[in-house]
Amino acid sequence: MGTWKTKNSNKKKKVSYISVPAQIINSVSSSSLQSFLDNKSSSKFFFNLRNPKLWAFSLFLLSILGISLRLGLCLSSGVHESQLQSSDSNGSPKSHLGFAYSRSNTTQVEISNAKDRSLDTGVEKNETFGGDQSHLITSSGNVHDDKNYEFWKQPDGLGYKPCLDFSIEYRRESKKIVAERRKYLMVVVSGGLNQQKIQIVDAVVIARILGAVLVVPILQINLIWGDESEFSDIFDLEQFKSVLVNDVKIVSLLPASKVMTRPSEDGSMPFNASPQWIRSHYLKRFNREGVLLLRRFDSRLSKDLPSDLQKLRCKVAFEALKFSPRVLDMGTKLAERMRSKGPYIALHLRMEKDVWVRTGCLSGLSSKYDEIVNIERIKRPELLTAKSSMTSNERKLAGLCPLNAKEVTRLLRALGAPRDARIYWAGGEPLGGKEALKPLTSEFPHLYNKYDIALPLELKPFAKRASIMAAIDYIVCKESDVFMASHGGNMGHAIQGHRAYEGHKKIITPNKRHMLPYFVNSSMTKTEFEKMIKKLHRQSLGQPELRISKAGRDVTKYPVPECMCNQSNTTI
Repeated sequence: MGTWKTKNSNKKKKVSYISVPAQIINSVSSSSLQSFLDNKSSSKFFFNLRNPKLWAFSLFLLSILGISLRLGLCLSSGVHESQLQSSDSNGSPKSHLGFAYSRSNTTQVEISNAKDRSLDTGVEKNETFGGDQSHLITSSGNVHDDKNYEFWKQPDGLGYKPCLDFSIEYRRESKKIVAERRKYLMVVVSGGLNQQKIQIVDAVVIARILGAVLVVPILQINLIWGDESEFSDIFDLEQFKSVLVNDVKIVSLLPASKVMTRPSEDGSMPFNASPQWIRSHYLKRFNREGVLLLRRFDSRLSKDLPSDLQKLRCKVAFEALKFSPRVLDMGTKLAERMRSKGPYIALHLRMEKDVWVRTGCLSGLSSKYDEIVNIERIKRPELLTAKSSMTSNERKLAGLCPLNAKEVTRLLRALGAPRDARIYWAGGEPLGGKEALKPLTSEFPHLYNKYDIALPLELKPFAKRASIMAAIDYIVCKESDVFMASHGGNMGHAIQGHRAYEGHKKIITPNKRHMLPYFVNSSMTKTEFEKMIKKLHRQSLGQPELRISKAGRDVTKYPVPECMCNQSNTTI
């Protein structure tokens, strides 16, 4: 709104207001405006504005001029945006990971600050993400067309939400258990990250069954990876204690009165041990020594427990056992970078040499790599965990082998994964290295792992911490829009349960036994093949599935119905 004043010697000062488009006001400099106002002829002009006809005509002309200017600016802006998009698609340099470097401040999405307080202060910019640039261009891919939307569409969770409502009896017993000061349970957990998590969950449940105080689990040094991480390096210790404060008393160390006590040690818990078995075998030892040390109890506790203990399992796995702040921060950063260009897929690929050896399967790469696996298997027959009477081909057709990169690629394409989809892959170094991943990278060029998307030196603090590196992978996979594991395993099962507990986010469970015969059927057309693969996986996309439909299922993989409730009483 412009304010112009007129002056008359015989009358009081009056102010006239004219609505003027902003473009006109801005286009006139202050000096020229003052000159215009000082001009005598202009005074006459303003005086004549008292004529109603002249006033209306002036307003009409100014309105026409304002509209013309606005249209001109809009057209100019549209042309400019079109030029920017054209420049981005044709002229912007891209890294080998497929991220376009940005020179425009208005279209940049900042990646995480390299000087994060929880990491080394000497972190530099990642050249993979733009070299000297510190930003990424946002995604230009459209995931809203019908075909892509169908792939990214999340399953119907049927209204299931977490609900850990313990019984009155459980809550009554809790008061006595958390006040316990005589019985202390110590545990040593072994294996990789997800194996450790399973044992920690079971340790809490065993402590509850025995009414004992749980000493923070001891992580056995992994001789294979040389990982010397302690519990608090990987997990948030205070979160662990506080969430379970009403279920089990947890202490960091034995009290002084028990330090010199020689614990009663046991490493012979049978598989499928029930609460009754645990009480009958361990309570007497507590009464004698007061301290019990358990080893080698991985997956020994029964999967079919009373409802309250199943809820406790979920409470430990999904709410108490959170990663430590700096691990969670690192994983979250990488997940945000993956999502900075839109939805992404996460794959847990099991294609390491030892996996092929242990499963009795072949990688499908070449006779050279098949020979490497066979020689290793002959040297160490104890590593073979699959049925030794079956050939590698028989194992594959029975669904006992990991999918290789070619099979993963065909499955994703058949299920409608867009070629420009961003994919994060977790797992160890594949047998055959980059050659093993070629089928994936040729079909899906935007394939990354944590080393591709981390800034230089960001992962350095965790270089010799295999469990922490696995935790970072776990976070990025859990946060993905679609997750798939090429061969089950502890990590795949843990993420499946976690994603279910957080709202049944999409997870592809390969129906290997039924789909692989179609992979070798050369008589099928591409359309027929894709139709059949989609049909086979219609009910394998992360929909709610009842744990009790099959005996021996782990509630941390299938949290319905013990740990999740459906308020509308919808049945599966």
